[in-house]
Amino acid sequence: MPANTSSAIPSPSSRPAKLAAVKGMNDVTPPESARWEWLEHKVRTLMGQYAYRNMRTPILEHTALFVRGIGEVTDIVEKEMYSFQDRSDKYGDNDHLALRPENTAGVVRAAIEHNMLYDGPKRLWYIGPMFRREKPQRGRFRQFHQIGAEALGFAGPDVDAELILMANAFWRSIGLTGIRLEINSLGQPSERAKHRQELIAHFEQHLDVLDEDAKRRLHTNPLRILDTKNPTMKAVVESAPQLMSFLGEESLAHFRGLQAILDANRVEYTINHRLVRGLDYYNLSVFEFVTDRLGAQGTVCAGGRYDDLIAQVGGKPAPAVGWAIGVERILELLTEQGVPVPENVPDVYAVVPDAATAPIVLRALLQLREMGVRVQMHAAGSDGQGSFKSQFKRADSSGATYALIFGSDELARGTVTVKPLRDATAVQVEHHLDEVSVWGPTLQSSR
Repeated sequence: MPANTSSAIPSPSSRPAKLAAVKGMNDVTPPESARWEWLEHKVRTLMGQYAYRNMRTPILEHTALFVRGIGEVTDIVEKEMYSFQDRSDKYGDNDHLALRPENTAGVVRAAIEHNMLYDGPKRLWYIGPMFRREKPQRGRFRQFHQIGAEALGFAGPDVDAELILMANAFWRSIGLTGIRLEINSLGQPSERAKHRQELIAHFEQHLDVLDEDAKRRLHTNPLRILDTKNPTMKAVVESAPQLMSFLGEESLAHFRGLQAILDANRVEYTINHRLVRGLDYYNLSVFEFVTDRLGAQGTVCAGGRYDDLIAQVGGKPAPAVGWAIGVERILELLTEQGVPVPENVPDVYAVVPDAATAPIVLRALLQLREMGVRVQMHAAGSDGQGSFKSQFKRADSSGATYALIFGSDELARGTVTVKPLRDATAVQVEHHLDEVSVWGPTLQSSR
């Protein structure tokens, strides 16, 4: 008797439970992935125009890099960073590693490790995933993506302005509007130290108004209190001493130089005295591009000068400035504003009613692809090759401009029929397969 194989097929109730992605870490599938590819293409074009060169750093770094670079008393290190003790090697040694919560520290670490500044300053850019353990919400995910630009070794306000102009050009290139620029100056550490003393004294007089987060930061990171979103603290924050009053002539000259370049290029901006950074290595220029269309998560690009970070991470002191843009927020804004993003669709769809003709069909399609035509070929599925009617339905839903019909009659004549799918007034045309190089380029779209 034949063996009973029914037990080899799991019943619906015995199948393993479906696995889902980690909360806050999202898949990007077609057709949504086409929007990401389009945006990435815009970024690469922009960076080339400004002569910034691509930089790729590991997702995993030593935890000490972020503790030293970002600071132990920051929310990122204390609450949000994914960090863990790695497995021990045969000697019992192991590393403490972290998924990168941001990439400026990684770029700086790489620049030091590879002695990249030995022959002069560098303009660099990156794009990739970052990780923070926080509650997923609109525009904020546990795995999120950033575009970043970092200029290492440049000290003047001209490069600060260049980065702002680059971001401004990016909004124009992708069609975004309604984004405001806010700028400020943090001066130098010695100037901030004097301001810090006055700031603490001011807030100590209003302890009854401060929330628990502000009280926690009062003696460790009082500048961050200025960035609070708590409406009950608005009055006490607005009456706090302004850092600008403590800046010396050199810091003010740098800030005026930045403003002069922005003014000359007719870039609108607002000086926001509450725009700060809670990390000690930041100095002089800080800036943000913000929008009112994403609720509380309104910052789409944040940047500033961090002249002390390279030395703080262990390198020879050198000035630096950069910015980072949140990819997910930009894509959400594009949707919010109804900006059309081209779909990644084929130019032609090959209708192949007989699978036995594959050698002839694939030779013709290869020629088309080699000349830049985007081709999707119909292939047999679990239900077989499919009828002409079903193949034309798939051709239409693919978004292709043309259908290539490799029917038995055409192949007997050594031809293929090109049928327009998007223009009702156009007529179908028959072409010889030995003349693909002549008619093939006419099928390539300008998308």
